[in-house]
Amino acid sequence: MAEPIPDPPASPPTPGPARQPGPAAPAGQCDPGDRAGEPGPAAPAGHSGRSDPAARAGRASRVGWRAELGRLAEVAGLVGLVVTQPLLDVLGRSPDFFLFHRAGRREILLLVALVALVPTAALALLGALSRLAGHAARSATHTLLVGLLLAALAVQVGRHGTPLRGVPLLLLAAVAGAAGAAAHRRWRAPGRALRLAAAGPLLFVGLFVFVSPTSTVVLPRSEGGAAGVAGPGNHPPVVVLVLDELPLVSLLGPDGRIDAARFPHFAELAGGSTWYRNATGVSGWTPYALPAMLTGRYPQRAVAPHYSQHPDNLFTAFGGLYDVRAEESITRLCPPSRCEQPVAPEQGMGVLVRQAGGLLRQLTAPVDSRVDPEDSYREPTAEEAGIDAAEPVPADPKFRWDSLDDNQPARFTSFLAGLRPAARPTLHFLHLLMPHSPWAYLPSGARYDAPEDLPNDGAGWVELARGRHLAQLGYTDRLIGQTLRTLRSTGLYDQALLVVTADHGVSFTPGAQGRGMDAIRTAPAEVAWVPTFVKTPGQRAGRVDDRNWQHVDLLPTIADEAAIRLPWPVDGRSARQAPRTEAGKVFYDRPGQPTPVAGGVPAPLPPPAPHPLVGTAVGDRPAGGTAEVADLAAYDAVDPDTGRLPAAVWGDVPDEVPDGTLLAIAVNGRIGAVVPVVPRDAGGRRFAALLADDRLFHAGANRLAVYRVTGDNTLLRLTLT
Repeated sequence: MAEPIPDPPASPPTPGPARQPGPAAPAGQCDPGDRAGEPGPAAPAGHSGRSDPAARAGRASRVGWRAELGRLAEVAGLVGLVVTQPLLDVLGRSPDFFLFHRAGRREILLLVALVALVPTAALALLGALSRLAGHAARSATHTLLVGLLLAALAVQVGRHGTPLRGVPLLLLAAVAGAAGAAAHRRWRAPGRALRLAAAGPLLFVGLFVFVSPTSTVVLPRSEGGAAGVAGPGNHPPVVVLVLDELPLVSLLGPDGRIDAARFPHFAELAGGSTWYRNATGVSGWTPYALPAMLTGRYPQRAVAPHYSQHPDNLFTAFGGLYDVRAEESITRLCPPSRCEQPVAPEQGMGVLVRQAGGLLRQLTAPVDSRVDPEDSYREPTAEEAGIDAAEPVPADPKFRWDSLDDNQPARFTSFLAGLRPAARPTLHFLHLLMPHSPWAYLPSGARYDAPEDLPNDGAGWVELARGRHLAQLGYTDRLIGQTLRTLRSTGLYDQALLVVTADHGVSFTPGAQGRGMDAIRTAPAEVAWVPTFVKTPGQRAGRVDDRNWQHVDLLPTIADEAAIRLPWPVDGRSARQAPRTEAGKVFYDRPGQPTPVAGGVPAPLPPPAPHPLVGTAVGDRPAGGTAEVADLAAYDAVDPDTGRLPAAVWGDVPDEVPDGTLLAIAVNGRIGAVVPVVPRDAGGRRFAALLADDRLFHAGANRLAVYRVTGDNTLLRLTLT
């Protein structure tokens, strides 16, 4: 970059002859002071050509400020491309992020202002401070900032446009940044382009506020919605529990029935309701799936899961006749005129800024990362929300600690507390983010901590992810049991229409993990098919219905059973009607783009086979190497009454230990897991395990041990560091 006009000297220069014009700058090269503005005005007629010192100082000051404004515009343009645009793009397409955190217009606009202004202001302040060291330092600092921002931009462009990842991509970005900084210093055009780009942040903010799907949350346009018409017949209490990210195949035993040994309460539910075994969700993404379930319409537009975009839904249809008690999570389909939702997760600017910062780190990382804000949603516990638990701890030997009920999700606790008979028909609705990731619960209800960046795909990691999912599903089964007990104890069970289902599943198939199109094409049975149970009032015996159920059928079925006539056309059909004749199904990865899905009731997946060593006692074993284990101190003072256990174990082993080597993880002399050594992940980990049986632990000091398993199942103790 060209040198700016220097600050005026502290004392007037010595008078001398008028300055003769110097040689012109080479063609294409930036003339010093060009970016600061036009050259100073010519001396007035009759003037000797010698400037008054004060006038010269004033002109230099004005030119200096224009130079600073030019630099500020260049930084603002680059920050807009590196930070503002990618972050507002993701958040603009993720209104559920703000709905989950119950952010209102003020919080959203404040976050947008922080995203658009704070990074630019911080870099501008850094540049201004460098001016104290002189114009050369100021110029060098600005060139460095331009180079770094260009390199950050090159990382994002390179990740989308090249196969490079990690260190190679960083090296390419560094070269691009250095070349861009050199071009910016030498020629006018790059600086002018960056100054024009300074208008970008205003454009990005405008698109976010007025055009993006999140604009509906910022500027709700209507509350509309037609009330249903009460038909002849009984209007029973309606209880709807929607779980999240639960594949039907996770519940199945080898015989194709609900695995009653692992999930006794789901089996109990199936034994007293109609199990629609061939039920499929509509989309793998909750902001599309849940509105389809509650409006009876396939998703056609990428809009917010908000009442102003889906005015005709379950809540508006029932709101004229029923009291509505709705606990939503990442949707807001129930308008304020129909219901209040007092229980909220962690909210406020602090959590919004932290979560936005996490998204930005993913967006700017030199590695692949599917940015899905939903992955960060975690149900707050009753203790965190400051509410009393609704149920006592079950008298089950697995639930050994009185404080475990505090771990119960706050929304679920509030939902249970509302399950009471009422004079007026009542709709009880809960969308619970269980067993959805992040996985943090053992089947007993105890919580554990694990790194957020543990891989979900790849050898060893897929198996761990599925094991953690099944552990959290075991805890979800406990919540189903509490729901059934509460309904029976209050007398609502026989009276109520009870619906338990999930919005979508998730694939744990290697190479196709998740809920996107790769997973749909490779493992539709895991993503599309979901458990769906409907218990009608007075129903006692369970039955199985294998009709082609699609989740647009949910609302028409509930309305029919509750004798409510829907005042708008729907794509689904009630279970009281004749089943569909066609076998095909459709799934929407994107609204308006149905993907045909073939198949019927899915076959059960092979259950995870525990290693024969799991559960066995371990005595003294010979030493056989070393291993690094994270957070060893957590085992020194375990306090089960906190409801937390150090059940996740991860670490590293030396490079000479080959991939595929089995490691046995033991606590207090008993093996709780056997896992393979895998290639080192981005976090430097070569193994990770979940100790799902909390009976391995006791209060106080616990003894963790890691053993290398040889080919004949001989154990060699590893020294832990």
